Amino acid sequence: MGETAAEKKGIKTWFRGLKVEFKKIIWPDKRSAAKQTVAVIAISVVLGAVIKVLDMLIQVGMKFIA
Repeated sequence: MGETAAEKKGIKTWFRGLKVEFKKIIWPDKRSAAKQTVAVIAISVVLGAVIKVLDMLIQVGMKFIA
């Protein structure tokens, strides 16, 4: 059940590689992240409203048919 020396070395190597890859990431600045967050929220709200309107129109159409 215990890890062998090779497995421990493999895990350590994997975490070192992960750390190196994280250093390569170019994180957005605070202003850019905030703008993108607002854009995602706004688009989500608009899309939700469009879906709600379509749903209501379909319900009215189904009641009209029935």
